[in-house]
Amino acid sequence: MLFQTKDSPKNAIDEKIENLQFLVLFNDDHNTFDYVIECLVFICGHTYEQAEQSALIAHTKGKCTINEGTFDELKPIKDALIEAGLSAIISN
Repeated sequence: MLFQTKDSPKNAIDEKIENLQFLVLFNDDHNTFDYVIECLVFICGHTYEQAEQSALIAHTKGKCTINEGTFDELKPIKDALIEAGLSAIISN
């Protein structure tokens, strides 16, 4: 179907987009860059370069979106980051 009418059922992509959430890392004054990078690599599966850029963005801008997905996908990652002493939230 090329066009979706208001009576058409939503497809899986539309539902995924509606449920999209963002995992946001906040800057803090007590964790080192190396520790934050290590956590992002280990917990989030980021590459070293990706983790380094995210840590720098969080440091300079105060926060950085580090992942996106559904709430259920992001919650265990956020909880692990919090447990590691980082500041993170899930936002929409």
